[in-house]
Amino acid sequence: MASQESKPVAQDAYNDLAESYAALVDTKPHNAYYERPATLSLLPDVNNKRVLDVGCGPGVYAEWLVAHGAQVVAFDANPKMVRLARQRLGGKAQVVEANLESPLDFLEAASFDVVVCPLVMDYVKDWESAFREFQRVLRAAGCLIFSMEHPYGKFYDHRETCNYFAVELVEYIWRGFGKPVGVPSYRRPLSEVINPLLRAGFILDHILEPLPTEEFKAQDPKDYEELIRSPGFMCVRAVKE
Repeated sequence: MASQESKPVAQDAYNDLAESYAALVDTKPHNAYYERPATLSLLPDVNNKRVLDVGCGPGVYAEWLVAHGAQVVAFDANPKMVRLARQRLGGKAQVVEANLESPLDFLEAASFDVVVCPLVMDYVKDWESAFREFQRVLRAAGCLIFSMEHPYGKFYDHRETCNYFAVELVEYIWRGFGKPVGVPSYRRPLSEVINPLLRAGFILDHILEPLPTEEFKAQDPKDYEELIRSPGFMCVRAVKE
């Protein structure tokens, strides 16, 4: 894995985006009415369960988890996001700054029932090591739920310059959080999503290619018509063997 001192990808972008992201994440259609309901639908009952929120951002998932009875530890690589999550949660969950591209040495083995990782893995190059860490911290029969940009859609957006079969750094210009910001992330083929998961010792349980909700349609009819025909996100649930 990368050293703890190496800066994770997209941190400059998230330094620019943090406050506006936190202000809009509860109502922005792609988050609130598309990715989030899909990811939450894959979660088990979290009441009295210990949940690790990976890449917690401003704390919206952690807040939901706490409200549904979970004991939550959350972390993010971006110090601004960590500060915003702590403000949002008000001490109801432990929130720390940590880099997923480094070993999660601050977490004990077999100490969580659920790992949730929403829209984070796109910023991680080494999935083998990250999945092994998730496997290590999960208890027996614990589950991992993560969401990501859909491999097909992401390749299609960059098809003129990318090789589908490679893991490549690409960039999108985000315009939905105020000023346009270039946000780098990795794209990878489907095989580089599933095979590292299996090699880490997970059993693939469910793949969800979500459709936008009716709330999304009301807020953003143009993108709704696109996403009802072409995938934007993919959600995965896997279980520790």
